Amino acid sequence: MEELTKAEERVMQVLWNLKKGFVKDIIEALPDNPKPPYNTISSVIRLLEKKGYVDYKAYGKTYEYFPAISKAEYRKASFKKMFTGYFDNSVDSLLSFMVKEQKLGEDDIKKIQEMINKNSGK
Repeated sequence: MEELTKAEERVMQVLWNLKKGFVKDIIEALPDNPKPPYNTISSVIRLLEKKGYVDYKAYGKTYEYFPAISKAEYRKASFKKMFTGYFDNSVDSLLSFMVKEQKLGEDDIKKIQEMINKNSGK
């Protein structure tokens, strides 16, 4: 799965929320102020299509776009890449980072423990 630029990821976030939409719908849903030009978003959509993230349905010369992959699929691939690249495939490194940098509280740690117990069959 090819990596997305920040602009591509922002457009994908909008499409995942909308489920489907025309370029104008995507522009309306973007939080940027001022809104990006139509041609800019149209170009980003075409790049996403080439990368396999977006598909479309044609209505004459008008195109309605929709995600070709789910947000969950993208999250899984992105996390796997981050886990490998930044945490050297080490659960210890990941958890240490979360505890130290994310300031996990007791409730968070209890939830993590519950998830571990649930997934390990305890």
